[in-house]
Amino acid sequence: MSGFSRLYRGQNDVDFPKLWKPVLTVSVVLVLISIGSLIFRGLNLAIDFEGGAVWEVPSESLTVSQATDVLTKFGKADGSKVQVVTDAKGDRIVRVQADTKDINESQKIAQAYADKVGRNVEDIGTNTVGPSWGKEITGQAVRSLVVFLVLITLYISWQLEWRMALAAIVGVVHDVVLTVGVYSVFGFEVTPATVISFLTILGYSLYDTIVVYDRLKENSARYDRGGQYTYRAIMRRSLNQVMMRSVNTTLVSLLPVISMLVIGAGVYGQVALRDFSLALLIGLASGAYSSIFVASPVLAWLKEREPKYVKIRQRAIDRGDLDRAEWIPVDLAAAAAASSSVRPSSTVSAEGTGTATATAVKADQYQRSHPPRPRKQGKRR
Repeated sequence: MSGFSRLYRGQNDVDFPKLWKPVLTVSVVLVLISIGSLIFRGLNLAIDFEGGAVWEVPSESLTVSQATDVLTKFGKADGSKVQVVTDAKGDRIVRVQADTKDINESQKIAQAYADKVGRNVEDIGTNTVGPSWGKEITGQAVRSLVVFLVLITLYISWQLEWRMALAAIVGVVHDVVLTVGVYSVFGFEVTPATVISFLTILGYSLYDTIVVYDRLKENSARYDRGGQYTYRAIMRRSLNQVMMRSVNTTLVSLLPVISMLVIGAGVYGQVALRDFSLALLIGLASGAYSSIFVASPVLAWLKEREPKYVKIRQRAIDRGDLDRAEWIPVDLAAAAAASSSVRPSSTVSAEGTGTATATAVKADQYQRSHPPRPRKQGKRR
């Protein structure tokens, strides 16, 4: 069987625990960069959060410098933003944003732009937003985030266990901080659509993590009976089994998001689609990454401090096979037939090679670890 087929069937054996330390180091560095950028640079907040006015001037000739000169006459050039965009009809629009909250002054600036491009003032799109609107949106977003984290923590603790809930929340916080950090580092504008995307990211991030935890719960119930495998080994097995499912789910989720970003924002110039899809693109990629390289190692670190797994780990260290990769063969009937025809050897490779001797030993170990149930004695006459 080819390597891709084994990967797709979940029969590969990627040593994820060995990758955790270097990858987590990269994650910590990225999170620190994000936090530092948020502290020293902040976010490029849209008018909906800071308050001000926006004028959309339809013109084929108005330049950015000319639009800024109009604001200079009113003393509003400092901190202003000028963008040239294309609407759905293909018309060129000069979008100007400045810090003015006075409606009368906003109308005067709109009239100045109308005179500049030779159009009626009704053709100039004007939108004035007060600072209280932005504070209300921010407050609602923060409250929604807190309520979401509390409820999801309680639900995962109830359905699974509190350690899984804590590790999942660490992964979600990682994704949100990383996504917000990208917006801060590159200066992307944060709009209400961006905030909606941030809240949507939370669900996608948790979905990948719950998929891993569900398989981990099944494998723990299966492999804990013999007490031979550490929790890191069970986690390694589970991640290999669900990796392609997580990759496929993420790719399918990213396709429509990329379509919105490329076609909706790039081709048709829809700013709302750009703001929404950009945050989703970053968050989806970060969520798939964190489910394997953030939430999983945090959970393994918490679980291996339980007394049961401390003993199993110590026994593995004493045996010298802490990182063993030997697993119960899929075809137990073939393994039993091999054990009857091939005499088990006392030496087995640490990586669980596919030789007949290794298969026989694994089958023999499986039979010893799980003795058959005693037969019921017939009733005496």
